[in-house]
Amino acid sequence: MLFVKFIVLLLLGFVIVALFSGLYFLVKDKGQTSRTANALTVRIGLSVLAIVVIIIAGATGVIEINPNPMYGEGAASAQADPDGDPVAPETGRRRE
Repeated sequence: MLFVKFIVLLLLGFVIVALFSGLYFLVKDKGQTSRTANALTVRIGLSVLAIVVIIIAGATGVIEINPNPMYGEGAASAQADPDGDPVAPETGRRRE
């Protein structure tokens, strides 16, 4: 799990480096070369790779994905009436 997090952080670091290298080439070359487009293409590729790594790690259970609070197990117990008292999911009435 720690290894996957390290890989994702490393990829995001490379994304930032590619972003700033694209900015550097944009200012330095003044649109005369395609180095800016190449740097931004690398950035997009690294971003897609990071997303794919996260999706695969979540699907295989290597990392734990947070559940959706609206539809997860804790959603029914998270309901409350305007006074802040918890509401029973079965009846919609306040719990005593």
